[in-house]
Amino acid sequence: MSIKILVIEDVPEMSDLVSMYLTKEGMEVAKALNAEDALEILKTSTPDLVILDLNLPGMSGFEFLKIFREKYNNAIPVIISSARDGDEDIIEGLGLGADEFVTKPFSPRVLVAKVKANLRRGSEISAAAEEFYAFGDYKLLLNSCVLKKGSEKISLSTKEYKVLEYLTKHEGEKLSPEKIYREVWGTDFGDVTAVAVYIQRLRKKIEANPSDPHFIKTVFGMGYLFEN
Repeated sequence: MSIKILVIEDVPEMSDLVSMYLTKEGMEVAKALNAEDALEILKTSTPDLVILDLNLPGMSGFEFLKIFREKYNNAIPVIISSARDGDEDIIEGLGLGADEFVTKPFSPRVLVAKVKANLRRGSEISAAAEEFYAFGDYKLLLNSCVLKKGSEKISLSTKEYKVLEYLTKHEGEKLSPEKIYREVWGTDFGDVTAVAVYIQRLRKKIEANPSDPHFIKTVFGMGYLFEN
């Protein structure tokens, strides 16, 4: 079964270029020039990954991402591809559920490499043995990117899962944002503030009072500490 990629890009030349590189790698590509068309595609087809521009006619990329994460599979990776490179845009995109932010102009080969990396991480999660980590009333399923609270399933994006998995595996350790970023994102270069964005998102999902967290604590001047 071929890998399906949904490319949401309003510039046909850019969409065609990205699609050409993905197709060369044996991937099946569906193209949408706006968010509304993308939502129509999603009614009949589920992609393995989404590449999303922000500056779209009509519904913005941010609006689409919010709907996508609320209505569709939270575990499907989303890569934002945009000329908007301000910190606010990056933080908002990550906060709404994007897994990666690629700034235009970019090399199509680099984008394809990032697509493969995100798909590979998802595949590794699926292939893992069914194990879980229990904390409080929750169970973190280690091969499905899902939190369970009793019978309720709380879906996590790929990056949310990776951050929470890393925190739980290092329970009781004081972890700096730089260390978390290096281990989860796999690089020393990038916007370390993304760690705070994902911590905030996780707290909203697992903490009874996100402003006074029980599990993911802030250690001022040092970073974060996960306690069960």
